[in-house]
Amino acid sequence: MGNCMDTAAQVDNNVADQSKVGSKSGSSSNPTSTTKSGSTRSSLTRSSFTLPSYKERSELPTLRTEGEILASSNLKAFLLSDLKAATKNFRSDNLIGEGGFGYVYKGWIDEQTLAPSKQGSGMVVAIKKLKPEGFQGHKEWLTEVDYLGQLYHQNLVKLIGYCSDGDNRLLVYEFMCKGSLENHLFRRNSVPLSWGIRLKVATGAARGLSFLHDADSQVIYRDFKASNILLDVEFEAKLSDFGLAKAGPTGDRTHVSTQVMGTRGYAAPEYVATG
Repeated sequence: MGNCMDTAAQVDNNVADQSKVGSKSGSSSNPTSTTKSGSTRSSLTRSSFTLPSYKERSELPTLRTEGEILASSNLKAFLLSDLKAATKNFRSDNLIGEGGFGYVYKGWIDEQTLAPSKQGSGMVVAIKKLKPEGFQGHKEWLTEVDYLGQLYHQNLVKLIGYCSDGDNRLLVYEFMCKGSLENHLFRRNSVPLSWGIRLKVATGAARGLSFLHDADSQVIYRDFKASNILLDVEFEAKLSDFGLAKAGPTGDRTHVSTQVMGTRGYAAPEYVATG
């Protein structure tokens, strides 16, 4: 994280695309393999918190209520006051992105306790703040918590925690130094990526998708596009924004839906036409 502190963030202007799962320490040498984590996680306290292991985990329950999702011990439940302190009350100079979901702010928390820390010290994070209007926004927020609160892979962004306080809905992610792939490809005056980096990004994104498709409980991502591929300081690609994700087929349960989801221009034309 220390390498990210002085790097200007580039965040997708269309979607607030900072999400979660990051560092590669302790991950499997085979990025596409799926393993179950049998370790017991420590309980959450204000003074001590252990981030989830980077060991790949692909186990998902089939159906869970909102209360069960939010009670998951895999994520930190932040107080709104903590996130205000981490962003200097969501100060405008900490704003790094804006999109349909809401606003993304840069913040700082202690790497061990996850308590808010002074600007420029501790671990830098991206805090996504949901716009208060819209039921669909809450559904996507909850879906993001559900999936990224349980799935871990070096090519998925790390979700550190969430906040649910009244009408306020927020998500706290690892900070991705190089921003979105879209910015590197289409933003004016951006430095062209070398072919070596382009291949690295494409391979990393493909590994993330392979992990989701090969998981014990398959996940259909449904929003694969350049703005949702985030890059760390070494240009490692990580999939973000799981608000439209859904579970794949399990037993007699079908994955087919007549509701078209995703982004026009990226989704297959036959899917958009027929659902």
